[in-house]
Amino acid sequence: MEQTAQVPVTVLTGFLGAGKTTLLNRILTERHGKKYAVIVNEFGEEGIDNDLVVDADEEVFEMNNGCICCTVRGDLIRILGGLMKRADKFDAIIVETTGLADPAPVAQTFFVDQDVADRTKLDAIVTVADAVHLSDQLGEHHEAEEQIAFADIVLLNKTDLVEAEGLGRVEDRIRKINPYAKIIRTEHCGADLEEVIGLNAFSLDRVLEVEPDFLTSDHDHEHDDDVKSLSLTSDVPLDLDKFQTWFGQLLQTRGQDILRSKGILDFKGEDDRFVFQGVHMLMDGSPMGSWPEGARQSRIVFIGRDLDTMGLEDGFNACRAA
Repeated sequence: MEQTAQVPVTVLTGFLGAGKTTLLNRILTERHGKKYAVIVNEFGEEGIDNDLVVDADEEVFEMNNGCICCTVRGDLIRILGGLMKRADKFDAIIVETTGLADPAPVAQTFFVDQDVADRTKLDAIVTVADAVHLSDQLGEHHEAEEQIAFADIVLLNKTDLVEAEGLGRVEDRIRKINPYAKIIRTEHCGADLEEVIGLNAFSLDRVLEVEPDFLTSDHDHEHDDDVKSLSLTSDVPLDLDKFQTWFGQLLQTRGQDILRSKGILDFKGEDDRFVFQGVHMLMDGSPMGSWPEGARQSRIVFIGRDLDTMGLEDGFNACRAA
């Protein structure tokens, strides 16, 4: 399947009450000339009506029989498959999760099912965060932390209700969990839709264009949050076989604790850069074209729990070519 045939998908997440529905309503009602298929996941007693996916006049599909990240992920795959049968009717797909969803399994859906992977491309994970309550939510609810950790974009909403000093503290908390997400301050989710939709943000080269040093800059790890980040670099080319063996074993044994992994790699004997990104135990990678003049350096980043117990630096350094 050609890359141009893939339909972009935006995953819209955020804790209860953050403003996801407000943002979704803006996307659906503003005059932007785009047609979106929307999958909304809420709790309720009604099951999935599979006939929805064949009705060309439908725009919003409700998933009411559980949380999208666990009990109804199979239904998500089926709905996406139905949508692909009429992909010419819309420009992109938006998936809104429940406020208690872990984004990781949702993101995995676009890699683990081959038909979905062939026909769709995860464009970005957009997390709406409540500037008033986020600090308390991070301390009390694991899901809130996961939603921040997986975000490509954080819409820090309700900023009109928090003083400047308090906003600074909230942003610091976000950056300690995920220093690579772009933070956009909003009132009533009033961000330009160009900053939310159609970003191609779930790709490493796009992130590096916006923030070239995000893989290599130093970060403060001295905080109470379970989720931390670690970045590693090597000016020496890597041995492909050594890296595949090490990284495969790492994901197999510790993948549950690795929320996100991304990297640009310089393999000995290869002219092209190799780019990968992972979600837990799943990893997707491909060549990214030639290296810029004089810029060959392997860079890798991890976001996860207990990273300091995985021997990541030693394992990475052992992959250097002789």
